[in-house]
Amino acid sequence: MSTDWDPDYATKSEAERSWSQGQPLESLAAIDRLGLPHAAPLLDVGGGASRLVDALLERGFDDVTVLDISQRALDEARSRIAAASRAEHAHWIVTDVCGWAPSRRFGLWHDRAAFHFLTTPDEQAAYLIALRAGTAPGSYVIMATFAPDGPGFCSGRPVQRWSAEALAAFLGGDFTPLSAEQHSHTTPWGVLQSFTWATFVRNQ
Repeated sequence: MSTDWDPDYATKSEAERSWSQGQPLESLAAIDRLGLPHAAPLLDVGGGASRLVDALLERGFDDVTVLDISQRALDEARSRIAAASRAEHAHWIVTDVCGWAPSRRFGLWHDRAAFHFLTTPDEQAAYLIALRAGTAPGSYVIMATFAPDGPGFCSGRPVQRWSAEALAAFLGGDFTPLSAEQHSHTTPWGVLQSFTWATFVRNQ
């Protein structure tokens, strides 16, 4: 996985990044279906400068953590919400999830468009170790990756495309699939990208 994402945030505006969303509608819809209490600790893996943290705080969640490998991305998000009410309920972690040892467990592990950049077995295994350490029985996992008919590259970086069935096989029997959908993300310049969205609950 490329560890140098800072230039993407330093040289491109929000409207020039293919992954940008004005509103994280699919993420919010998936989270809404879970009926999580506002006190539940939520984690957005690879959240970067996403507007999901803004929306979750606005909805009254009290414990939202955004993890990303890019300091610039998190600085952008933190600066954006600094004057917003309830900004103190957001937490920020700058690290590569593949080398991360979570110090706590989260009620929700949300990952939109980070996991598909892990293209080697070693990276994927390290991600799964972090996911297991950061969740507990009853925790939910939402993963959104490029679908089998989605792009093979993003921002010049190779990705691995996943079906819902392949994601379920990767997570293994400790995670029960709850739902699976396919959505198209429209880039800021109008290109459609096919995504797999899958939700799981950890059962042991």
